[in-house]
Amino acid sequence: MAKIQYQIYVIELSKRVFTENRKFREANPQFNGVLECLYVGMTNKSPKERFEQHKTGYRNKKGYKLSSRIVQKYGSYFRPSLYNHINPLNSKTEAIKMEEQLALELRRQRYAVWFN
Repeated sequence: MAKIQYQIYVIELSKRVFTENRKFREANPQFNGVLECLYVGMTNKSPKERFEQHKTGYRNKKGYKLSSRIVQKYGSYFRPSLYNHINPLNSKTEAIKMEEQLALELRRQRYAVWFN
């Protein structure tokens, strides 16, 4: 059986998310409107498959919503140049940590970023 690997991905969001979503705005006081708004996530699927799940409002078999409303409403396209340097990760714990590290690094670079 193949070992599950996790990938980090970055999706560009419409800048409308900054003006329309109070929680997003409050999470990004460093944002000056110059760079993009982003969503950083991690998945054990392909990033493309995960993006489709976000856009369609995917729910698992138990009915739990596993998609981000922010990506569903504002997600535009991938920004592979911001995540391709990160190799697939071998544990969910490692992936969660890397998702947060990348999101915070992008915020330090003055992007507006949402992550879970």
